[in-house]
Amino acid sequence: MRFLLDTQVFLWMFLYPGKIKAKFWTQLRNAENQLYLSAASSWEIAIKVRIGKMKLPGSAALYVPRRARESNILSLTISEEHALAVAELPLHHADPFDRMLTAQAQLENLTVITGDTVFERYDVRCIVV
Repeated sequence: MRFLLDTQVFLWMFLYPGKIKAKFWTQLRNAENQLYLSAASSWEIAIKVRIGKMKLPGSAALYVPRRARESNILSLTISEEHALAVAELPLHHADPFDRMLTAQAQLENLTVITGDTVFERYDVRCIVV
């Protein structure tokens, strides 16, 4: 299967692994599954680190790609199609990062792995860990 990690789950995997239930670790560690991290998540992390809302053991510019690489997590860039698809989403909430992840998941046929039930409001497959 192909999964899009939301920002929170990506961070939990490395900083707070106990927040992810054991049954979901099987999917996250299954080598047959493809895990993706959106550039939107990298952007969100960089912003939150910069404004002091988040701390990482090191700079975001080094930490995020290193952790992704170590875990065979693929990078999902933001295309023009992704950006424009956000305008077509219902306004269930205003978080621009989550809205981008939703659009990407829809267009790329990915299942979102998240800790946030807001994704269940959209027409997108999701697994809430």
